[in-house]
Amino acid sequence: MFNIFQSIPTQMDYKGQKLAEQIFQGIILVSAVIGFIYGYITEQFGWTVYIVMAGFALSCLLTLPPWPIYRRNPLKWLPVQEPATDDKKPADRKVKRHSKN
Repeated sequence: MFNIFQSIPTQMDYKGQKLAEQIFQGIILVSAVIGFIYGYITEQFGWTVYIVMAGFALSCLLTLPPWPIYRRNPLKWLPVQEPATDDKKPADRKVKRHSKN
């Protein structure tokens, strides 16, 4: 049963994170403006809060899961490099000396 959950991708790339943040802020801003205007017209502050909360819920639904739109630009990682074996003895290495000014 847990194999199904392990197959779900959980990463976003950096451009996807930026897009998700912009969408999140845009939805919050629009819902706040609409909520303020509607609450002002109806003279009910409660409607302002409800509309902003609905905008928050919508923005969470659209931006928190790693939808495929947020995974379009994956990072290309470098391959793993084996540590180089240094056959030189410490006495064979040149000592770097700084010049005094």
